[in-house]
Amino acid sequence: MSVEMYSVEQVAERLGLHVRTVRGYIRSGRLRAVRIGKQYRIAGADLAALTGRPAQPPGAGAVEVSSIVQVDGVDRAAADRLGTFLLAGANTVRDPARPLRIQTVHDEERNRMKIVILGGAAATADVLHLVEALLDGDNGLLAGEADDA
Repeated sequence: MSVEMYSVEQVAERLGLHVRTVRGYIRSGRLRAVRIGKQYRIAGADLAALTGRPAQPPGAGAVEVSSIVQVDGVDRAAADRLGTFLLAGANTVRDPARPLRIQTVHDEERNRMKIVILGGAAATADVLHLVEALLDGDNGLLAGEADDA
């Protein structure tokens, strides 16, 4: 019987964490590991115990989408409102094993907002539909702001 072992770097890549974070988990006892020389090795079963899900080979059945949405003509207040709506929508994602991550950045100089979305294909599509609905013409979040300026 072969035991699958991972390096700290492999575990960090699989979990989307920094290597220092994984080492901190090991030092605190949150993640079991065996020290071999100057390096740690983590058994697949211990990794599964940390994550609460069975170990899978890298990329097995996992699809992650990265999207960047640029919205022009957005002032700080509208960007804050849009960001709040999107983050609230991301917090309702149904699969805790594959969280949806959203980052928003507002460029005041260019009156522009960028939205970075990372997650599963279906959850990302839901967020993109939400963005479209919130920015939709006369009924959207930014409706009437051009008239106020």
